[in-house]
Amino acid sequence: MAEINQRRVEQQLRNFERALQAYGHDEPLSRFLTRFFKENRQMGSADRRMTSRYCYNYFRLGEAVKAISLQEKLVIAEFLCEQASDLVALHQPDWLAAITAPLAEKIAFLQDQGIAVKDAIFPFQQHLSPDVRTEDFVLNHLIQPDLFIRVQQQATEQVEAELQRAAISFSSIGKAGYRLPNGSKLQELKGIAGLYEVQDQSSQQSLDMAQLQPGQSWWDACAASGGKSLLLLEKESAVRLLVSDIRLSILRNLDERFQVAKVKAAYRKKVLDLTEDVDHIMQGERFDGIILDAPCSGSGTWSRTPEMIKQFSEAKIAEFSDLQKRIAKQVSAYLKPKGQLIYITCSVFQEENEAVVAFLEASCGLKVETQQLIAGYNRKSDSMFAARLRKI
Repeated sequence: MAEINQRRVEQQLRNFERALQAYGHDEPLSRFLTRFFKENRQMGSADRRMTSRYCYNYFRLGEAVKAISLQEKLVIAEFLCEQASDLVALHQPDWLAAITAPLAEKIAFLQDQGIAVKDAIFPFQQHLSPDVRTEDFVLNHLIQPDLFIRVQQQATEQVEAELQRAAISFSSIGKAGYRLPNGSKLQELKGIAGLYEVQDQSSQQSLDMAQLQPGQSWWDACAASGGKSLLLLEKESAVRLLVSDIRLSILRNLDERFQVAKVKAAYRKKVLDLTEDVDHIMQGERFDGIILDAPCSGSGTWSRTPEMIKQFSEAKIAEFSDLQKRIAKQVSAYLKPKGQLIYITCSVFQEENEAVVAFLEASCGLKVETQQLIAGYNRKSDSMFAARLRKI
């Protein structure tokens, strides 16, 4: 084992403490760290990398082990999240023999030390959808997810060749999906720009239940930057597509993304606030299919953004559920008879998933044909929910 530079580790710890003290918990941690590093240009790349690692590992513990010092909590986080750690070696050298053990064994090891972690990481367990395997899901927050991309099918050989040239390891998933190490710097590979989309494995599967035919009219109602629309057009390019969102700036981002992806299909766009009556804008238009990727808690993605566990409050679950019901009821009115609504969230909460689908079936003239939790917690990806409902 290499000799540990104690002064270096202590400096890294101070950098972490300074970053955490400056973080206002009012924005994504990644965005804050980008700004923090710009404001602290004296930090070298190794210091920035370790500060990021310490911050993310700290937040991965969620609400566990509260009544201890910041340093003690970080040591526990490093032990659970890493296979080697100078911080652990300095402060808990007796733990090193177990640091490379499987995660469940490390949890049990800490339990034997009187440190209970598992049940407190994720404080909203009573709200999980019934198909969620609770222990697997909770422990998944201690694991960094992989990076996933979806490649245009005609470009897979080109993209694979570029990844190989850049010495970026990858494995294929599905027809044109790929798993890569998190942090892979794809933006540096100019030769494949526009040939792929960064999209989680579960998100790539979210439209598998959509029944598409050429010439159908589809509406991506909460389109955001257009990830689901691009997936829809990849599956069936000969659909007539309307995209909408609440702000024009969002749809401009979608336009730019479509341009980069060289989308040839014609599409229309509208700025719509779907919490309000939009009949005067829609003018009687009806659709064969509607994608509603609803605003949600994002709880199925918190292994990527573990800071959200501390920022989120239980009351927001009901708020999101009410918002989703209001928007879903609104958009369902624009389905043709026999038209399909694809309802999607990146949430694992029952109130945002099964409860909304049950509301739509009971109140909106829709029939549930299929619904599923798209579990990602055992494959280092996000977890999502999707349902197909049919207009009666």
